[in-house]
Amino acid sequence: MRRLGELKSDLETWDKITQASDDLTVLLEMSNEDSALLEEIESELDAILTQLDSLELQSALDGPHDGSNAILVIHSGEGGVDAQDWASMLSRMYLRWGQRRGFKTDLLDSTAGDEAGIKNATIEVQGPNAYGLLKGEGGSHRLVRLSPFDSAHRRHTAFALVEVIPEIENDTEIDLKPDDVRVDTYRSSGAGGQHVNKTDSAVRLTHLPSGIVVTCQNERSQTQNRETAYKILRSRLLELKLKAEAEERSELKGTLTAAGFGSRIRSYVIHPYTQVTDHRTETSVGDAQRVLDGGLDPFIDAYLHMLITPAEVAT
Repeated sequence: MRRLGELKSDLETWDKITQASDDLTVLLEMSNEDSALLEEIESELDAILTQLDSLELQSALDGPHDGSNAILVIHSGEGGVDAQDWASMLSRMYLRWGQRRGFKTDLLDSTAGDEAGIKNATIEVQGPNAYGLLKGEGGSHRLVRLSPFDSAHRRHTAFALVEVIPEIENDTEIDLKPDDVRVDTYRSSGAGGQHVNKTDSAVRLTHLPSGIVVTCQNERSQTQNRETAYKILRSRLLELKLKAEAEERSELKGTLTAAGFGSRIRSYVIHPYTQVTDHRTETSVGDAQRVLDGGLDPFIDAYLHMLITPAEVAT
C-alpha cells in the first residue's frame, strides 16, 4: 500500500507538470513578446524544470531496498580524540539532515569517547526512500581543521567511517535462527535517568556464525532494546548478504570493485579554508558549517545524478 501511494503521487506530479507545460505553451503563443509576460513564463519554466529534476532523481531510487528506512553506523577512525569528536559531529550532521527532511530520526546507541566525542553511534532514519537517499554516504569521511584538543593549536586530520544499512521490514529475507544469537544484558552507560542506569536495560546481541555484534541501550525497556537490536542485526545480515552477492557478480563479470567502506568519499576542510568536497562527483560547497548543520542535499543529489548518468569507462 505504501508503494501504491508513492506511485500515485509520482503520477499526480507528472500530470501537474504536463498540464503546466501545456499552459505555458499557450501562454507563450499569446505573449507577443510582452516583456512582463515573458518574465512570468520564464519563472514558471524554472519551476517546471525544478520539478522535472526532482522526478529524475526518483529514477535513481529503483533499488530493491531504496524505499526502506535507513540505519547509519558511524565509527571513529584514525586521529585519536579528534576522530572521536569528528564521529560525534557526523552523528549530529545526519540527525540534523533527517530533521530538515521531515524524517523521524533516533539515536539508537552510542559509545562515549575517551576524552570527547564518541567511538561509535547507531542512528535510525525513518522516511520515504531514506536508504535510497543515504546509500551514497557509506565510506570514509575526512576532516581537516585546527584541533581544539592540541595545546599548540596545530592542524590535524581525522577520519570517521559511515555505514548505511537498509532496515528490513520482512523477516523472511533473512533466516535468523535463535540458537545462532547470544543475548547479553547490562546496565546502560549513557545518560538516561535513574531507571535506565540502575537496571539491566541495555542489550547486546552476538551473531555467532558471522561474529556480528549489535548493542542497543537508548530505551528504558529491555524488551524494546531487544526488539531494536534484532532489527539492526537483521539489517546487518542483509548487508552481508548483499555484499556477497555483489562480489559474486563482480567475479562473474571479471572486474574488480573497490571496497565501499574503505574508500575516502568526502573531505571536510575547516582550515586553512572552508570547503567540503565529494571525491566521487567532484561536488564542492564552500560553506562547511552549513553542510555540518545538515545541508547534505547537494552531495546526495549529485550522487544520485551520477547513478543515472554514470561516467564513461575507458576501454
